[in-house]
Amino acid sequence: MDKDFWQNKSLQKMSDKEWELLCDGCARCCLLKLEDEDSGELFFTNVACHLLDIVACRCKDYPRRENRVPECLLIRQMKLSEYHWLPATCAYRLLSEGKPLPAWHPLISGDENSVHNAGISVDGFAMSEEHIHTDQLAQHIIEL
Repeated sequence: MDKDFWQNKSLQKMSDKEWELLCDGCARCCLLKLEDEDSGELFFTNVACHLLDIVACRCKDYPRRENRVPECLLIRQMKLSEYHWLPATCAYRLLSEGKPLPAWHPLISGDENSVHNAGISVDGFAMSEEHIHTDQLAQHIIEL
């Protein structure tokens, strides 16, 4: 595998291993989102999917997530035009927009904890959806 594969390959041409390495482990994509029906504006909340291990910022059942959570975003199956649903810091979104990976990204820093050290991951502020009622979701909107 090419050391800087993300600079030389399109997202569509990446191997499964390369694709997974692009994930920085922030888990922001696992936060529940609300969309304004009139404007289409997207709002992130501090409420995470019940399958997210918030401290580790990893899915507890990654291989079966789409069966257990039908609304889970399967990024690799999305069209590039749908990547606006992803956080602005997401490597998949950044690369699809022709932007570089940030210095804190583990592929750049060489440190898998750099995403946490930079304050990008949801660890420390997210809560599981198991702890709130869906009617309260709007009260949990945050700025990322």
